[in-house]
Amino acid sequence: MASTLHLSPFPTQPYKLRAIASSSADSRHVAPLGQLKNINFSSIFRFKVWWTTLWTGCNGGDLETETQFLMLQPGSDRPYVLFLPIVEGPFRASLQPGSDDNISVCVESGSRRVTGSSYESVVYVHAGDNPFKVVKEATRVVRAHLGSFNLLEEKTVPGIVEKFGWCTWDAFYLTVHPDGVKKGVKGLVNGGCPPGFVLIDDGWQCISHDAEPEKEGMNQTVAGEQMPCRLMSYEENYKFRDYKKGEGLGGFVRELKEAFETVEYVYVWHALCGYWGGVRPGAAGMAEAVVERPEMSEGLKMTMEDLAVDKILENGVGVVPPETVAEMYEGLHAHLERAGIDGVKVDVIHLLETVCEKYGGRVDMAKAYYKALTASVRKHFKGNGVIASMEHCNDFMLLGTEAISLGRVGDDFWCTDPYGDPNGTYWLQGCHMVHCAYNSLWMGNFIQPDWDMFQSTHPCAAFHAASRAISGGPIYISDTVGNHNFELLKTLVLPDGSILGCEHYALPTRDCLFADPLHDGKTMLKIWNLNKVNYPPQISLFSSFFPLQIPILCIVMALASLIYAETILSYSERKLIYTGVLGVFNCQGGGWFRETRSNKCAAEFSHKVSTKTNPKDIEWDSGNNPISIEGVELFALYFSQSKKLVLSAPSDSEEISLEPFNFELITVSPVTVLSGKSVKFAPIGLVNMLNTGAALQSLTFDEAQNLVEVGVRGTGEMRVYASERPNTCRIDGKEVDFEYERSMVKIQVPWPSSKLSTVQFAF
Repeated sequence: MASTLHLSPFPTQPYKLRAIASSSADSRHVAPLGQLKNINFSSIFRFKVWWTTLWTGCNGGDLETETQFLMLQPGSDRPYVLFLPIVEGPFRASLQPGSDDNISVCVESGSRRVTGSSYESVVYVHAGDNPFKVVKEATRVVRAHLGSFNLLEEKTVPGIVEKFGWCTWDAFYLTVHPDGVKKGVKGLVNGGCPPGFVLIDDGWQCISHDAEPEKEGMNQTVAGEQMPCRLMSYEENYKFRDYKKGEGLGGFVRELKEAFETVEYVYVWHALCGYWGGVRPGAAGMAEAVVERPEMSEGLKMTMEDLAVDKILENGVGVVPPETVAEMYEGLHAHLERAGIDGVKVDVIHLLETVCEKYGGRVDMAKAYYKALTASVRKHFKGNGVIASMEHCNDFMLLGTEAISLGRVGDDFWCTDPYGDPNGTYWLQGCHMVHCAYNSLWMGNFIQPDWDMFQSTHPCAAFHAASRAISGGPIYISDTVGNHNFELLKTLVLPDGSILGCEHYALPTRDCLFADPLHDGKTMLKIWNLNKVNYPPQISLFSSFFPLQIPILCIVMALASLIYAETILSYSERKLIYTGVLGVFNCQGGGWFRETRSNKCAAEFSHKVSTKTNPKDIEWDSGNNPISIEGVELFALYFSQSKKLVLSAPSDSEEISLEPFNFELITVSPVTVLSGKSVKFAPIGLVNMLNTGAALQSLTFDEAQNLVEVGVRGTGEMRVYASERPNTCRIDGKEVDFEYERSMVKIQVPWPSSKLSTVQFAF
């Protein structure tokens, strides 16, 4: 197909590309955008039907098919340049390698019945000097252009993001049952790590196999055996239906929440199409469905082998037509709401594009499904009670995130390699970290990144726990019943089932944006995030002393009196409190190999790696509440694993070396000088928690009394940097013992009777 491309003005400073195809209409077009030579790029592409990951290179031919996001590294005369393929009408775009190092755009409808020949705006291009702002600004422009989604900053994330959770999947797989769930929760509670939410994964639904369509398929108990099955009822299967002689799922959920007061949320799993194999045609009381044979696009044929895809291709999907899919979601979600379920994990999302031939193509079918899902979630689950999963494609991001605000950003946590490589127990964990960190750069503008569950007894459990602690998303495990590492879990979980989460979501640092942290043998994965940001109250000096209706003359007189008496008045100044956190992970040892179209071990790269860290690795001005570090001359850096304190100027660097699948977390806190005694002070946080600085909630300096007051959430050993030993320390007004060693004050904070403990340091 002959086609050309040229630039056209966009109604903002950046610009978009206009693609003009030949006069021949087709359902799929591929056209070159131009050559890319010797410019480093970072991209996100679909390595599986459901999942994306990082890929880097420097020439157009290095690109992968199904690329969703492409950023070019800046040069002396070039800023960061971002390419975002988007949707137009019934067509959706992606990027791929072309001949002679061209970047090509693939525009496709997914249905031979839906054709086109010209496209006005299928790739959006944005440029700027800050890579994180470039992505955010570009997404805002695309949102204004399409009007089909809402940004994360416009939505409220579900409450599970602030809770510790337990998922039943690895504990039971398909054999999950009520008594097992209760025992699992009880074990965590007894161990001092009570969950705030429980996710009942696959195994609760009423399904049947084609061989026995009228019989509940609960004999399909091995992971993978369930995928040919289809949903035959909106209600739960007999394991939950027969609970307590017919109290059913509703009775079980009610008892669970009554027995364990920390359990605030119970979610259940279901697939976007109802189940892996869709809905059983002709099932009584169900929306009518038709079994469709999935077809893989040319791009999807280049993804790696996947058991779920193979099973679905072999057995087909019971598809509810788009015009009636709202009936399916209403039937399913209304029943779940009546049973006391608070939300759903919607899985197997990117299946629609393989069954859209008869239904208007991938874009129109997706719009119908996501519209119905969104309406049902708003009606039954407070508008945001969803975890999106297996959703890594621009169709979902651009069309399915009007209300959904939380989604998985990495492939599954694989405790072992499903293809049998014993080293997969290790190198797959590094892959998981990289999936999540780099995918968040794109997806975090649409959804709060969820880094998935993990197992606390896995050989790399601490590696995972550290990343979850600073991810900004929910923290949940999938331990088997009674098999927990409570020592590790207590570095994540507070006694009330809540967690110490970050203010933002974790992202790679600038110096590793265009590098390969998996198999170049030299790059460390470094991620940054921000903790609590509390601004001083914006209250007028006048109104804090006098009602606003007092005549202005009285206010002026009062102000004069206040100034005159300043030597005998003391006042407290509430400071802006913030800390940053850096995570450093050695993930080297395996990843994507385009020659074999698969992930595999790369043991030759798995060795000690070194990197340098700096307070400016944290993007202080990129959070929800941008922070200026202008004027900060000194930072206190606390290293959680080596338990050391380093004082650093903004331009100083500290070298770190790590063995494979080891990590370090660094809390970065600005140092303040108490002018009265020239004492340097910086709060660090609870060092028994992996996200140390997130325990800090407020900070007040009383200059006249040489007093510092810190609001702390949690319990354990609190540390602060102080250039001098304090005279006394108090917790909630009571004087307590403390230690002072190597410029750190150490104090034990008990679990408070209220939400916060007030810790005072008098100098």
